[in-house]
Amino acid sequence: MNSLFSLSIILGSRYAMNNWIIFGYLSIEAIDMRCSFIKIHSKQFTPWLLAIFLISGFTAQTQKVELTRIDPPFWWAGMNNPNLQLMVYGEQISKTIPVISYDGIQIRELIHVESPNYLFINLLFSPEVKPGMMNIEFQENGNTKASCRYEIKQRKTDPTRFHGFDNSDVIYLLMPDRFANGDPSNDDAPGMTEKADRKNPNGRHGGDIKGITNHFDYLNELGVTAIWTNPMLENNMPAFSYHGYAITDLYMIDPRFGTNQDYVNMVDEAHKNGLKVLMDMVFNHLGTEYYWKNDLPMQDWYNQWPEFTRSNYRGGVVSDPHAAKADYDIMVRGWFDTSMADLNQHNHLLAEFLITNSIWWIEYAGLDGIRQDTYPYPYSDFMALWMKRLLEEYPYYNVVGEVWLSDPQSVAYWENNIINKDGYRSNLTNVFDFPLMQAISSAFNEEEGWDKGAAKLWDIISQDYVYTDPMHLVTFADNHDGDRIYSKLGEDDNKFKLAMTFLLTTRGIPQLYYGSEIMMTGKEHKGHGDIRKDFPGGWSDDTSNAFTREGRTREQNNAFDFMKKLLHWRQTNTAVQSGKLTHYIPENGIYVYFRYNDEGSVMVMLNNTNEEKTVDLSRFSENLHGYSKGRSVLDRTGFDQLTEIKISPKSPLIVELLK
Repeated sequence: MNSLFSLSIILGSRYAMNNWIIFGYLSIEAIDMRCSFIKIHSKQFTPWLLAIFLISGFTAQTQKVELTRIDPPFWWAGMNNPNLQLMVYGEQISKTIPVISYDGIQIRELIHVESPNYLFINLLFSPEVKPGMMNIEFQENGNTKASCRYEIKQRKTDPTRFHGFDNSDVIYLLMPDRFANGDPSNDDAPGMTEKADRKNPNGRHGGDIKGITNHFDYLNELGVTAIWTNPMLENNMPAFSYHGYAITDLYMIDPRFGTNQDYVNMVDEAHKNGLKVLMDMVFNHLGTEYYWKNDLPMQDWYNQWPEFTRSNYRGGVVSDPHAAKADYDIMVRGWFDTSMADLNQHNHLLAEFLITNSIWWIEYAGLDGIRQDTYPYPYSDFMALWMKRLLEEYPYYNVVGEVWLSDPQSVAYWENNIINKDGYRSNLTNVFDFPLMQAISSAFNEEEGWDKGAAKLWDIISQDYVYTDPMHLVTFADNHDGDRIYSKLGEDDNKFKLAMTFLLTTRGIPQLYYGSEIMMTGKEHKGHGDIRKDFPGGWSDDTSNAFTREGRTREQNNAFDFMKKLLHWRQTNTAVQSGKLTHYIPENGIYVYFRYNDEGSVMVMLNNTNEEKTVDLSRFSENLHGYSKGRSVLDRTGFDQLTEIKISPKSPLIVELLK
């Protein structure tokens, strides 16, 4: 954030619930988003201020006052919610009184906290507020100590433009540091403690925003429609900063990726290329090097323990009706890691800070969706409130929550149920389907049996009754936290094609992990660096460039072509995107299901055995009624009759049904 701006604010002393004694007036001229002031002004008390000052018995003292930053750094006119909380930070800033003069905006409340270096200002916007620069002066003892000009922007368009992601999309997860290095000059940045070291599998490798935008043509050729990037906000941590989940500034893109404007430009460019963008957000924890690390606004800003206490990672205790309070507390209040301070979302100021931040990024960058990390770990009532507030501002928005639980019933608790038995409603629009991911990981490796092989896929899908709408589940075979799917399947090309066919034709919204389309490998037990390898060709000194056909091996092109054909076909077929699903119990290692709507019907057949099979289609007559022939999607083979079909060993078959 390098844009020039000024800021102005007011200070007071709250002596009862909502009663205030105003005791001063200050002002700082500021440049850049961090409010580095360049000029100090003074102003005398007005007679009425002096009278209040004397009545209050306040003893004036001259103190050094500095204004360092205000979050959020700007806001918009025309938001649905007329309230805005500003968090002001600077030395002794709470000793001042903020004063504003801007049509349609007034200070509703000032809140002092334990640290004198913070002041929270609650503003009220009228519907008539116009965009412009609002002067906020910070005054003390009649003197203006600091001021900034705070920008009120105009919303770009109506908020209904945010339509989120849906079943027509395929989401492509990429790790920015490991995808492509488009600008080597930002590999290291001033003030950033960890330097680039591509030889270190757990170090920073230099991937950045320009590397992503440089390869939108590749993503279009592949056929995905949305990208989800791991967190790109500042992670100024001494080690392991590349993954992005120990954020040290919620309002700044990490300079080793680019600038805030670079990120906004990336989203705009993605939209021009027909790609949606999901931002990865983290509300459970922040990096321990956040700027407030030695000066928390309040001691309960973090969940504090007498000694370091790690979470038990048992997300199921949140919905467990028999859970011990001690287990619940360790799950929700325990720290994710020593480098990740656990946030206390029951502190209402912190809660509002987080909500405001997410709305700011949606509005500022034009985001199409959010992936929320470690969804069950924060307080569940806060997460429900956060979703409610987002949907009040953006009614058609989507958030997918990481609910890493193993059975559908536990995952469904977090979906937007009408109401759970305990009274909880999450308001969450989408949830990752971890149970199905686990089934995919094992189904194609196992010998067929009553509860093994393809039966595992059928079993998980058969439990869709627990979900409000299983079509809203985000399905995946792998991600950045586990073994890559090609490695899970023993680097077997046939198993890989079975898994990808299932993923892209079953119900839900599919998500792919970068490099799966070229069969990248990686095992989590070797370290996260192994499952987060650099995409070949993303660096100028790479020996091969898998972004191009010439740079891929024959096997990689085989996989890429398969995925490309499947993905582009999926873009055109509404039945497989959002049609109804009917599936049949697997028999003899063959799993058959249908996707259909008023526009057409698709039959998917997965042969999970090592033998060629001849399948009698009479069993599927209820779904074949009205259709007399078909056409294979993958090889364009025609079927002039629908009485029986031969299917090769360990292979998929997708048939568009024709009348």
